[in-house]
Amino acid sequence: METTDTIKLLKECDAGTKMAVSSIDEVLESISNSQLKQLLQESKNHHEKLENEICAQLDKYGAGQKDPNPIAKGMSWMKTNMKMSMDNSDTTVADLITDGCNMGVKTLNKYLNQYEAADHTSKDICNRLISIEETLCKDLKQYL
Repeated sequence: METTDTIKLLKECDAGTKMAVSSIDEVLESISNSQLKQLLQESKNHHEKLENEICAQLDKYGAGQKDPNPIAKGMSWMKTNMKMSMDNSDTTVADLITDGCNMGVKTLNKYLNQYEAADHTSKDICNRLISIEETLCKDLKQYL
């Protein structure tokens, strides 16, 4: 059970990091404020670094990676493009990314509870991902 929960939790974290990187990539070129752009680039780098760690753990268990849910990714893309077409501002970018962070934190906490038999390492990775999301959300407040 521990190995199963560990793999499932790692896969959800993998999908979450990929979703975050994809979402940041969607808006990065639209940003005019250099500090906001730097903040999002740094967060993207943190997500990518953690994603590499997650992939190494999944490889250790002989498990494959997990891409984000295509429906969730499509809905995110539609929301981003719709909002950006109506108001292509840094405030809109901060709003969209904040929404994504909040969704990520909520979902990751749900998976932490659901896969309670997961090993300490995978729970630590999940908690670090939650922390990255919460920190980004806090740092974005000044741009809302």
